[in-house]
Amino acid sequence: MTQPETEAQPGQTLQKMQREFVLTQEDFNRFARLSGDHNPIHVDPEYAAGTRFGATVSHGMLLFTVLRGMIEAYYPGARLQSQDLKFPAPTYTDQPITVTLLVEAGQSGRVELVTQITQQERLCLDGRCCVALAEELPR
Repeated sequence: MTQPETEAQPGQTLQKMQREFVLTQEDFNRFARLSGDHNPIHVDPEYAAGTRFGATVSHGMLLFTVLRGMIEAYYPGARLQSQDLKFPAPTYTDQPITVTLLVEAGQSGRVELVTQITQQERLCLDGRCCVALAEELPR
């Protein structure tokens, strides 16, 4: 894939990448086992049904893990240099999510990305990442 070598003008996107995923309750449960975060809002459907969310919701870092995997797919071997993430709305099981990477700037060896995850047109993850490209990393 050709890497952009210019700065975007304000409001301009150099490249847009999107993928759709569906996370299941089992995905939430596996992430809880790996992370040690067993908050019932993520892993107990009966408990979560009685909360303001009405159902279990994703761990924020599970969403970032999906996003990071997509970055790896488009930029193999790239190293994450910085990230800034917000989670303005919950993400529920068994409903498609759309993961979007918007390349805002590309310089020699670096790419700056606007990162978003939406579900049913709700913004669930909003952020920015900067990655160092693999071909520029010291060996």
